[in-house]
Amino acid sequence: MMQARLNVALLALLAPALSFAGDAISATEKQALNLHAIGMFVLFVGMTLFITKWAAGRTKSTADFYTAGGGITGFQNGLAIAGDYMSAATLLGLTALVYTKGVDGYIYMIAFFAGWPIILFLMAERLRNLGKFTFADITSYRLNQGKVRTMAAVSSLTVVCFYLVAQMVGAGQLIKLLFGLDYNIALFVVGALMMVYVTFGGMVATTWVQIIKACMLLAGGTLVMILAMSQFGFSFEKMMSQAISVHSLGEKLLFPGTLLPDPVTALSLGLGLMFGTAGLPHILMRFFTVTNAKEARKSVLYASGFVAYFFNVILLMGFAAIIIVGQNPEFFEGGKIGGKIVGGGNMIAMHLAKAVGGNLLLGFLSAVAFATILAVVSGLALAGAAAISHDIYARVIRKGKATETEELRVSRFASVGLGLVAIVLGIAFEKMNVAFMVALAFGIAASANFPVLILSMYWKGLTTRGAIAGGYAGLVAAVLFVVFSKSVWVTVLGNPQALFPYDQPALFSMPLAFLITFIVSKLDNSAEAEAERAQFDDQYVRAQTGFGAAEASSH
Repeated sequence: MMQARLNVALLALLAPALSFAGDAISATEKQALNLHAIGMFVLFVGMTLFITKWAAGRTKSTADFYTAGGGITGFQNGLAIAGDYMSAATLLGLTALVYTKGVDGYIYMIAFFAGWPIILFLMAERLRNLGKFTFADITSYRLNQGKVRTMAAVSSLTVVCFYLVAQMVGAGQLIKLLFGLDYNIALFVVGALMMVYVTFGGMVATTWVQIIKACMLLAGGTLVMILAMSQFGFSFEKMMSQAISVHSLGEKLLFPGTLLPDPVTALSLGLGLMFGTAGLPHILMRFFTVTNAKEARKSVLYASGFVAYFFNVILLMGFAAIIIVGQNPEFFEGGKIGGKIVGGGNMIAMHLAKAVGGNLLLGFLSAVAFATILAVVSGLALAGAAAISHDIYARVIRKGKATETEELRVSRFASVGLGLVAIVLGIAFEKMNVAFMVALAFGIAASANFPVLILSMYWKGLTTRGAIAGGYAGLVAAVLFVVFSKSVWVTVLGNPQALFPYDQPALFSMPLAFLITFIVSKLDNSAEAEAERAQFDDQYVRAQTGFGAAEASSH
């Protein structure tokens, strides 16, 4: 059976795939110069730079910079969240997964989707009512501002940095693959554009870049899917029967298989995806951009709809590619059907686009793939800048006495700094297995951010000591479990045997964070702790009513 080689680029972007593909990570080969793709990407960049100039004129305050003044509608925010969530890997990596594994690939996508009900029913409304700029505003609402914000900022920056580096490495490798440009050139282009979007346009520019990118991705994927399905008379049954007849798996295409090595890894992966998504700082930050709690809920519903639709598009593209790409010698090295795919296994979606729409559609889809990275790194950089300027500088160092002008200036310096760090680290990690970085990002989000955040909103007994102990315990545990796993301890560090038998830490580190938070909070009988518990009722009223929450700016 021909297997899709999940290369560094897409593994960096497609986090959970690391659990079963750790050893298959390899650098991509530079392809021929793709002028159609470069031309369309230049058009996209020109459009987004114009938006940034427009956004810069509207970014006057910290509220404008961090949250677009809270003036984004539920529909716009839903598209932007979907734009954050649907990466290049979603299009390329998951299409390749369906192409090789069939229905297993679709089940894997459902695991991605499972986190949205948690955000919708448990978090969206309270996030908007209790927060202002970052999720640390919520975790520290009735707790010690300095200690809790420092902990939240440390875990946020850790998540952001690892995820950002992974995206940068992925960007460089993807550009080699899709555009035929050098790796370092790609890094500088991505880093420079990210710094421009965030530094000058803030959340307004980042939001509209994400919206445009989401529309382009949805339109491009839909067009490829329609053109592909037209070759089967739009008959799903006809396409499936042909796919079964030519694929090496046969009827097993329609049944769950052995995508993951064992049930424990599968469960840990599912938990990491579900609760990691609900703990990612750049996703949480999006809920402070809407006008009120009602719009926050609407934005989750819209985002869920767009993501669900796109996952079904990918399913159809993957099965269509089995016949259209898998039976065409043009897309195999040496013209040998069943051999190595030209450009690597993750080029399936691109080859399908070329087969049904020629070089023009291939160029458009390649430009979209790169545009998705720009949107994601912009959101990450903004979340990192907010943690530095709002949480650490304004609240911890200046103890709430910093002026808006000072905070805004620090935010912009932080954005530039994060951009430069991302470029440097992207160059340094070019040849390195990035599996542990992505696993670490999701593991920390699920283990350090989510437990403290959800308990701060729902549990009266939470104290500062409990939040600090649990947050740091989750962070350290997630780091150690990933470092001691096979993907790092054996593959990267060269040790003979892994100290931790699983690649995904969430099943172990997240319950540990909850348990330590609970125990330490229960044992805390200090006067400070009693005062914190007494303030929960006031917090509850605001969480339900939004009374006292930040008002949206007029635009």
